[in-house]
Amino acid sequence: MIFQPEYETLERHALEALQFERLQMLVERLRHSNAIYRERLRGIENPGSLEDLAGLPFSTKADMRDAYPLGLLAVPEAQLARIHASSGTTGNPTISAYTKEDLRIFGEVMARSFAAGGIAPGDMFQVAWGYGLFTGGLGGQAGCETLGACAIPASSGNTARQIQLLCDLPVVGIGCTPSYALVLAERIRAEGRTTKVLRYAICGAESWTREMRAELEELFGVVATNIYGLTEIIGPGVAQECLQKQGLHVQEDHFLAEIIDLDTGKPLADGERGELVITTLTREAMPVLRYRTRDLTSMVRERCACGRTSARIDWFTGRVDDMLVIRGVNVFPSAIEEVVLGFTELSPNYRIFVDRPRNGLDAMLVEVEHHPDATIDDLDLLARRVTGRLSETLLVSLETRVVPPGTIERIEAGKAKRVIDRRPAP
Repeated sequence: MIFQPEYETLERHALEALQFERLQMLVERLRHSNAIYRERLRGIENPGSLEDLAGLPFSTKADMRDAYPLGLLAVPEAQLARIHASSGTTGNPTISAYTKEDLRIFGEVMARSFAAGGIAPGDMFQVAWGYGLFTGGLGGQAGCETLGACAIPASSGNTARQIQLLCDLPVVGIGCTPSYALVLAERIRAEGRTTKVLRYAICGAESWTREMRAELEELFGVVATNIYGLTEIIGPGVAQECLQKQGLHVQEDHFLAEIIDLDTGKPLADGERGELVITTLTREAMPVLRYRTRDLTSMVRERCACGRTSARIDWFTGRVDDMLVIRGVNVFPSAIEEVVLGFTELSPNYRIFVDRPRNGLDAMLVEVEHHPDATIDDLDLLARRVTGRLSETLLVSLETRVVPPGTIERIEAGKAKRVIDRRPAP
């Protein structure tokens, strides 16, 4: 189902004309509505084409923290209808303010996302993202209401209640983090229960891999799709995978996406992997110009088999912020996950420990559970096989420890903690 075909199936030339018109309006509005952007845009001409986007200044998370709490507002405070915020675990939280129109658009892009992920009007959808300052819960509820689906505001955690709802009510789809979807699937299986009609899982808010998706689909008996968003942009719904699973469709009439070289900042051609940069074209309260997401991906613009014409971004290699530097080698947790899930004897539950012993050389230990259905005669031999494959892939020495099912802590609320970096702070 395509929720808004008038926008989601626009021919490329018409879509780009709309983007250019909205980009011009955005730049002009920023010059007159926000002192920070007015200074940044001083001496820079308004774009004469979409290609001129590359000449406009970038924005970063540091800008938002420096402008905390409302230094980036582009409307009077009296026009605000809601405020969300990130956790702020490494400094000031990132404030995200919305007008009434911003909230309408938020519900609209979430409705498009849910429809792309298999949800139809009249379906029951269990919103298992957290409510409150986090954007996921209320964004998911708005998506259901805009689409015409029935929202079940379960929020995150309280796994027993979540399972009861899934098994007793005709819940067609669920929205949650991929790690929590695994928790639910494991518990349902361990208790010998079955969901009533569950068919779709829309997962986001943390990084995961296609290998993790395959494990989740088999364990949960669903079709799982990837949803993407950022608090700084609007929340989830910036991009969503359709049931073709050939990349995440960017809601391009609202968000202008580009891929840049991580080091030079220069735009990259379609298909080349680099850092995703997003400009909000329609946001009123806190518009953002060329926001560097720190997420690594590539983009294509060919029409999808689903009928949508919007650009699609690939699954993310990882986040620059998540990258580990081990003895001078860059290591992404997602690369470790891909290798681990290539072993049928292992489950999707793992942790990465990083230490710096007295010799000053970084040491990495990958701890992973063996699959509950696997018969393993020699855990040490399996650990050595996994270590060999990881070392070949990552080009760094490490250790692997295979532990029994249920050893690794399950996170029922919030994001899974995959990396425990115990090195001294620089």
